[in-house]
Amino acid sequence: MDKNFNNELVGACIFGQSGGPTSVINASAYGVIKTALEAKCITKVYGAAHGIKGVLDDILYDMGEEEDYELKLLLNTPASELGSCRYKIADPDVDDTDYKRILEIFKKYDVRYFFYNGGNDSMDTCNKISRYMEKVGYECRVMGVPKTIDNDLFGTDHCPGFGSAAKFIATSCMEIGKDTDVYDTEMVTVVEIMGRHAGWLTASAALATEFGDGCGPDLIYLPERDFDLYKFTEDVAQVLKQKHNVLIAVSEGLHYADGTFVSEAKTSGTDGFGHAQLGGLATRLADYIKARLNVKKVRGIELSLLQRSAAHIASVVDIDEAFNAGKVAVESAIAGETGKMVAFERDDSSGLYKCNYTLLSLSSVANYEKKVPLEWITDDGNYVTSDFINYVLPLIQGEPKIPKANSLPRYARLKKVRAKAAE
Repeated sequence: MDKNFNNELVGACIFGQSGGPTSVINASAYGVIKTALEAKCITKVYGAAHGIKGVLDDILYDMGEEEDYELKLLLNTPASELGSCRYKIADPDVDDTDYKRILEIFKKYDVRYFFYNGGNDSMDTCNKISRYMEKVGYECRVMGVPKTIDNDLFGTDHCPGFGSAAKFIATSCMEIGKDTDVYDTEMVTVVEIMGRHAGWLTASAALATEFGDGCGPDLIYLPERDFDLYKFTEDVAQVLKQKHNVLIAVSEGLHYADGTFVSEAKTSGTDGFGHAQLGGLATRLADYIKARLNVKKVRGIELSLLQRSAAHIASVVDIDEAFNAGKVAVESAIAGETGKMVAFERDDSSGLYKCNYTLLSLSSVANYEKKVPLEWITDDGNYVTSDFINYVLPLIQGEPKIPKANSLPRYARLKKVRAKAAE
C-alpha cells in the first residue's frame, strides 16, 4: 500500500487506555475515536482491550463497527470502557521482547498511529514505544493523551479527570460537613482522599469551606509537607476549643519526615509499577484522636473509588477538555507529530479562564511528578492559600446533561467487535 495520501501517512490507528480510570477518560476516547474515524488518511480505528496488554495479546476492537450514538455516550460514561491495565514494559535496550510483539501486531494491522491515554506510567510506556519504533525504522506516529485525577503530570497546567474529581470531593465534603453539624456533641471526622505524593485532590476539599458556607474541612494536610502527629493533635485540639466538631481532609500519602507512610495499610501487594497500595489512614487518625483527646464520637471516611468514577457530577470544562485532548492528539499526529503528549496551557490574560493546547515531548513528561507548590500551602501546614482556590475553581465549572433511562444514567454499550487483520 502507498503510505502517503496528500503527504499524510496512511494506515490504521490503535487507541488504548491505561492506569486508574477517571470520570472523563472516555471523553478523551471519544475525542480520539471520532476524530480518527473522520480522518481520510486513517484507514481503520482500533481500540485495544486493557491497554497495551490488548496489543500484546492481539485483542483489538474495530471501532468503526460501533453506533454513533453509543460512541457519543462515552462523553458521560465513567471508567475505562475499553479496559485498562497496569502493565510495565521493560526498557527496550534491556529487554525488547514486548516491543517485537508490538511491532508484529502493528504490521499485522497496518498500524501507523498509536494513541495511549493515561498518566505518568502510561506516558513512560508511550515514550518507550515511540523510541523503539524510531530505532527499528518503522514509521508510526505515537501520541500520549493525558489522564489522571491526581493532577501530577509534569508540564501541563492540569489534567483531564482532575476537575471532575475535585468537584466531587468538594461536594462530598460539603455534604459530610452538613451531616457532622447536626448534633451538639463533640465529633471529629477524618476524610481520606486520593493522592500518593501530590495533594491536588485533597487541597480541592478547601472549595467546600470557601464556597459552602463553611461546611467543609477545618484542617487540610497534603503529602507535600512532612506530617507531624504532635502538631496534628494540637491543631485538632485548637479547633475543638472553637467549635464542637472538626472536619479534616488528609491525603492518603501522608508521610513522616523519614518518608514512611502514616497509613498502617501498606498491603503486601503492589500495583504493576511497584507502588504500595495505601488505605486506612482516615480510620487510623480518627482512632488516634479519640484516644488522645478523649473525643467520644469520631469517624474515618475513605472516598476511595468514588473520587474517580463520579460522572454524575462531572465538570463540563473537564469533559470538553478531555475530548479536545484526544482530538488534538489525532490532528497533531496526522500533521506529522510523534513522541509527544498533549498538554494544557492556562490563559487568564482576558480575565477569564481559557485553556490552550500544546505538545510536550514524552521524554520530558514520563516519570516526573508535579506537586502542589509549597507556597500554596499555609505556613502552619494545615490548609491551602487563595492561590490554590483561584487555580482550581475554573476547572470544576459546568453541569453535564447526562442521558438517562429509568431515571438512571445511560452509559455507552459498545459491541466490541474483534478486529480483522489488514489484507
